[in-house]
Amino acid sequence: MQCKKFIAGFALAALAAVAVTGVQADEGPGGYPNKPIRLVVPFLAGGATDQMARGMAQKLAEALGQPVIVDNKAGAGGSIGAEAVANAPKDGYTLLYSTMGVLTINPSLYPNLKYDPATSFAPVGLTHVTANLLVVNPQVPAKSVAELVALARKKPGGLSFSSAGNGTSSHLSGELFKSIAGVDMQHVPYKGSSAGLPDLIAGRIDMTFDTASLFGEYTRSGKLRPLAVTSRERMPAMPEVPPMAETAGFKDYDVSLWLGVLAPAGTSPEIVSYLNRQLVKVMREPSMENSLKPYGIQPLYSSPQEFAKTIAQDRKKWEAVVKSAKVQAD
Repeated sequence: MQCKKFIAGFALAALAAVAVTGVQADEGPGGYPNKPIRLVVPFLAGGATDQMARGMAQKLAEALGQPVIVDNKAGAGGSIGAEAVANAPKDGYTLLYSTMGVLTINPSLYPNLKYDPATSFAPVGLTHVTANLLVVNPQVPAKSVAELVALARKKPGGLSFSSAGNGTSSHLSGELFKSIAGVDMQHVPYKGSSAGLPDLIAGRIDMTFDTASLFGEYTRSGKLRPLAVTSRERMPAMPEVPPMAETAGFKDYDVSLWLGVLAPAGTSPEIVSYLNRQLVKVMREPSMENSLKPYGIQPLYSSPQEFAKTIAQDRKKWEAVVKSAKVQAD
């Protein structure tokens, strides 16, 4: 229910951001674009990723002077949509709106993946970033990450954490925690983020790592206790919750859930550069930040080169985690 409230609220906020301020269209190279652009979202319509894409797409359409049409192609953890863009014409009229997982986790989970994040795409730019939140049931006596680690060491295998499914960012956030802390905990996968909430609130599961927007009413009411965010910096929407990296021994812990836009590899550098400029213009608008902040999401912008570097670094990190924990996709 909370997830549905987040999606509905975010959709309205995104539309409001578009209405508040317009973005002046700027002519691109060789008259590009002169027809609508298709933005492939590799997940189902109505979810949080889809809503972020639609809010961004409407403002990007203003900047480009052409419609940006969202096309949902879900399946295989986002791989089906990504593959469709990898094989699309290299003319700048088919783009991918991707999560971190599609580009950095999937290559380790799906051995027969038909795209390579390093060679199949031309990164355009990052657009959004959020983080997971480590929450525990109040019956768990730990009031900090350090106390949770100490408790887990006293009870090897005695604590449990839920996730949205094998290989998801919530699962790998927990596996990274286990690896750094040197503790053993039981992983309990569910089919989606909301599915595990009843057991977590009832105390049948001890903790979870998942997007902060999922837990708002439960942390405010005391039904769940937040211990840390998984990003390196504090979340503007929850400044009182420390990053995991502030705990001794966790300085390298960082699970920043970024999203961004990519074109098929071979798209002309002029078109990629033009799209990047428009994307940065859109994501830097104050109305965009104001619409995202209540949901624990921040606007993000980068150069294509910075985006490519981020993909490579995170892919290496998650490959090691997946291999170490012997993670397999559902």
